[in-house]
Amino acid sequence: MKRKISIAFITLTLITGSITLLYAWGSWGHKHINRSAVFALPPEMRTFYYNHIDFITEGAVVPDLRRALLNDKAEPARHFIDIEDFGVKADALPRTVKDAYAKYDSAFLQKSGYLPWYMQSLMDRLTLAFSRKNKSEIIFLSAELGHYMGDAHVPLHTSSNYDGQLTNQKGIHSFWESRLPETFGGTYNFYTGDAKYIDDIISEIWRIIKQSHLAADTVLAAEKQLRANFPKDDLYKKDSAGKPLMRFNQPVLSDAYAAKYHEVLNGMVERQMRLAAIDLSNFWYTAWVNGGKPNLTDMDDPDLVKQNKKSYKRELKAWQKGRLVNLKTAEKE
Repeated sequence: MKRKISIAFITLTLITGSITLLYAWGSWGHKHINRSAVFALPPEMRTFYYNHIDFITEGAVVPDLRRALLNDKAEPARHFIDIEDFGVKADALPRTVKDAYAKYDSAFLQKSGYLPWYMQSLMDRLTLAFSRKNKSEIIFLSAELGHYMGDAHVPLHTSSNYDGQLTNQKGIHSFWESRLPETFGGTYNFYTGDAKYIDDIISEIWRIIKQSHLAADTVLAAEKQLRANFPKDDLYKKDSAGKPLMRFNQPVLSDAYAAKYHEVLNGMVERQMRLAAIDLSNFWYTAWVNGGKPNLTDMDDPDLVKQNKKSYKRELKAWQKGRLVNLKTAEKE
């Protein structure tokens, strides 16, 4: 399939070959979430999104690239919300962007995060892009929204104890959201069913945030209990001298420990990825409807649709059986 991707985007993508992203789902998870979401769309949207599925898949990691490579100062706070920092439960937080900035100053939000409010802004922009039939913005913003939707489904992205640093569990963040899906994701079922219209976007964003936050305690408690009962000699990977392997100044947990933690979580990682995918598809669909349901088919050259027809059918059929194919990454499938 010959899909056009900008030179600048290709350059950023290639750079990541030598960089390990420490944020959110890692590139494996984010790409799988975005790609899976495409197939849950109704046919009126799915063909268009499939024509640009490579960009939407690869674009899932661009927000992390802005943070890691470009040192964008505004970027980090978009990826999380440390609910405990606000001193109230999630239900008591300002619902809208306007109300959030009326109550808190920018410095506080930069420190404690504003993920749910930024997602609202992205939905407004995507809806506007649909209403204007702005093809490039639709594709770009769809990929962008996918990243933050993925982040919103990571429990530790909603907690002040985001890396277990307050409970002597430092390193659990990337262990849960990157190591586990990259290691065991080949068995995950990515079928989600069809996208549905969202009546209240703001309420739905906060529902997702609250659901993720409720799971944060389980992420931490399950790991703490497992560590207390796991054989200490088998806890870490070891080098040839028998010493724990180190990565980013942290000992690398063993494969046996990762497998056991994944087991005691009872499908949580797979479940959160699948929820992220269907929620993303729901949001894309809702933005399209609210944007006037523009005809997306006529935005692409008919030859492109024809060229992609065979692979489209093959990938859709695979997704309906829970599998994703054609992910052009160096990571494990």
